[in-house]
Amino acid sequence: MSKLTPKAINGHAVTSTSPSDSPPTQSASLPPPDIFNASSVAEIKATLSHLHDQEASVTARLDALVASQKDFSRELGRLDLLRAHLGSQSTTTRSISHGMLSDAAATADRISSAVRRLDLEQSQVKATLEMVEQVAELKACVLGVAGSMGAPQDWETAASYLNRASKIPPEVIHGGFAAEMVPTAEVPDPPNVTLDNAAESLCGLFLREFDKAVKETNGAKITRFFKLFPLIGRSEVGLDVYGRYVCQGVSSRARSNLNAGMGAQSKDGFFYANSLTKLFEHIAQIIDGHGGLVERHYGSRKMNRVIERLQLEADVQGGIILDTWSDERHVDRRLTDIKSYAFTFLVQSFLPQRSATPRSNSPATRDGVTDDEGVDMKEVDGLLNEMAIMLGRWSLYCRFLAETCNAPGEDDQRLTKPQFLQESSLTKKINDRLVAPFNTMTTFFFRRSVEKAFQLDEQPSGLTLNPQRPLKADPPHITSAVDDIMYIVNKVIQQSLATSQIGVVTNVVPTLSRVLGSDFIGMTQRKMRDECYPRPPVQGAQPPEHLVIAFLVLINNLDIAVDYIRRIVQNHTESKKAVPGPDGPVEETTQLRSLYPVPAEAELATRTLQNLASSFESKVNDLLSDGIQVVFNNVVKHRLRPILADAFRDIEYQPGGDNDPTNASTYRSDDDGDPAGDDNGRTEVVRPRFASSWTELLLPLSRILTAPAFDRLLTITLAYLSRLLEKRLWSYHGRVNALGATRLERDMSGLVSAAVDVGGSSHHGATARYRHREAFARCTQMVLVMGMDEDEWEDVLRGGETADVLDRLSRDERVRVRGMVKRYGM
Repeated sequence: MSKLTPKAINGHAVTSTSPSDSPPTQSASLPPPDIFNASSVAEIKATLSHLHDQEASVTARLDALVASQKDFSRELGRLDLLRAHLGSQSTTTRSISHGMLSDAAATADRISSAVRRLDLEQSQVKATLEMVEQVAELKACVLGVAGSMGAPQDWETAASYLNRASKIPPEVIHGGFAAEMVPTAEVPDPPNVTLDNAAESLCGLFLREFDKAVKETNGAKITRFFKLFPLIGRSEVGLDVYGRYVCQGVSSRARSNLNAGMGAQSKDGFFYANSLTKLFEHIAQIIDGHGGLVERHYGSRKMNRVIERLQLEADVQGGIILDTWSDERHVDRRLTDIKSYAFTFLVQSFLPQRSATPRSNSPATRDGVTDDEGVDMKEVDGLLNEMAIMLGRWSLYCRFLAETCNAPGEDDQRLTKPQFLQESSLTKKINDRLVAPFNTMTTFFFRRSVEKAFQLDEQPSGLTLNPQRPLKADPPHITSAVDDIMYIVNKVIQQSLATSQIGVVTNVVPTLSRVLGSDFIGMTQRKMRDECYPRPPVQGAQPPEHLVIAFLVLINNLDIAVDYIRRIVQNHTESKKAVPGPDGPVEETTQLRSLYPVPAEAELATRTLQNLASSFESKVNDLLSDGIQVVFNNVVKHRLRPILADAFRDIEYQPGGDNDPTNASTYRSDDDGDPAGDDNGRTEVVRPRFASSWTELLLPLSRILTAPAFDRLLTITLAYLSRLLEKRLWSYHGRVNALGATRLERDMSGLVSAAVDVGGSSHHGATARYRHREAFARCTQMVLVMGMDEDEWEDVLRGGETADVLDRLSRDERVRVRGMVKRYGM
């Protein structure tokens, strides 16, 4: 091992090792060896090797430089040539700059300065001339005003001179130059003083002349002086005095209309509604007829100031009409009576039945029906009609003012009530005197109508469950209460919508839904539970016929009521109405859209009505389903097993050959008639037996029930029948052979056809019959598997196309059904 010895190389301490011990990267970090400090032959050789490397590198670099010398020389020559050209150009440029351009630049600077001075002088001269012209115009206006107001008394000319003076800038009118140049011996005052005094004097004069013309009812003179106020800068005064003038006409007309019908005549008809209508129409005529004049002489939207003044008068006159109407009609007393009405009949109907309480449809109840407790339904109905008309006219009036006062734009903005209308006292009085009483009275009127309808309720006559006897009443077989109540529902909805008040609709319609749910559905439910529940007298017997019929009629009541509500809502939400379009031609729009032009309100009204229909239908469906289930459990269900047992009586499905003595007795019927035969001439007996009993059971019910209600009953009945039939099929395990399976399939098909046809009833079309066949899908697939030949069965086992037909049976059920049939010779 070599010894490590520190050496000083070029002033640095290093550690020397043998060349073989040094890593390749270490020599790169050491300083180059110094021949003068070498201490061994190895160091001298290393130094020489390093020097040789340096020499080779320097030589290579020198060779490269020598090789590129020609290129450098050529580029240097080009640079020298370019420098020579650049020098000549620089000399030429300097000569041009110091010679030609310096003089031109100086000349341009002098010209630019002169132009700026000239522009300044021209602007000053122009401003001076303009000011002189304005002062001259001012002087002419001042002298013209003074001259016109003198002996000629030409007020139009004087006003026109003031209008011309108003277009002169105020700094000119109040400036010192005008104060020096405008005054004359005839008009010594400064121009601003003269103009102000003239305007004030003319304003007073015009006011006096306007009032004089009003007293004289001189329309031409009124218009003449009304047009002069904006010319003298007194537009607000003119609009105010004009508003006062038209309000006098409104007040006079309203008092005249109200006084003309006071007394006995005012207590009949729609006198107050007509008075309020005339008030609104008069104001609308003034706005429509005078708006153009105001806009033309006073400017755009200036009519709004007059409209605000008119609304103040409308607040007074409309308030008088409403207060007088309320006092004459004794509205407060009616509201007190309504709020204290106890709805005795409805309340007692929901209490436990007592022997002393007569039946709702008894003659004693019908003959004794009166509007007790001091509430006259005719008066309430009359008040509602009158309030509906007034609210509808108020809505039209508000819409007219909104369209007049608001700038054209989107419906929501264009039809938004102006602020002064929203805050007017008439708006508050409409809400207090009309909207609130209308909502309260409508609720009472509807609920009392429901109560009265049940008090006068009458059952349809001539109904029977005997299919041999004709029904004397025409369908639908419902009680009189349904027609009466649904008529009132339509009337109340139509009346509420006609007000065009979305607040009324959102209050009344949910109230209708609540009353229908609590009183109509509640009363029907109580009758179904307490009065005509089809309970059999003994187990297994049929309920009394009158109870079954009454129960079926109540089911019809519910079903027809849903249909009524649905049609009423569709009539109001989907019916079209022709209205004149903005450009003239007639357009088709929904009735709600014409009553509620704001899209958001129309959508809310539509949604409110649709919620009524959906909520009522949901509540009725629950009770309807319960009622149908009761009919099935108490009238139909216990008859199905005997009907099915009788249809398959003495029927066997494992016959022998044609010589089998049991074959003929099994498949031939001793019944009269000519039933259809099978392909071997044997008589078909299952379908005729079943169809006869099935029709006898369901046809009496289908004649009374509505089509949708009977369809519900049939759906439940067929579902139960299919379960009974499936149990019977499973019971044939080991009792069916190949021939019997074919006959079983035929009998099953006939039975299903008879079940869904209900004796040829017209209640169901082809679609309904096909849908009801789905209830027997498992049964039909079971007999299909029984009657398959071996090739088809093997396809089923392989999961082929035939297996897709048997979607209601699991794989294990298919195998089990297949094993039910006895097959010989296999």
